[in-house]
Amino acid sequence: MGDLKLFRLNADGRDVELCSSTVALEVELQRRVEAGLVQMLGVRRLASEYQTGPWHRGRIDTLGLDENGSPVVIEFTDRR
Repeated sequence: MGDLKLFRLNADGRDVELCSSTVALEVELQRRVEAGLVQMLGVRRLASEYQTGPWHRGRIDTLGLDENGSPVVIEFTDRR
């Protein structure tokens, strides 16, 4: 995937591209994305750090539902 571009509406109602920035920690990126899930992706967040239970013994970073009620799983990774 290429760069993800984010925009905001200015006072005139025009789209203005936000400058890119880096985040130091994966959790910071996760919180920023979760804050705009509905606006960016149309996904309603159900849980953060959702435990997958004793069989898989893992966790899902962000779990949500899309407009159709289908589950959405978002995994954040640190590529440093």
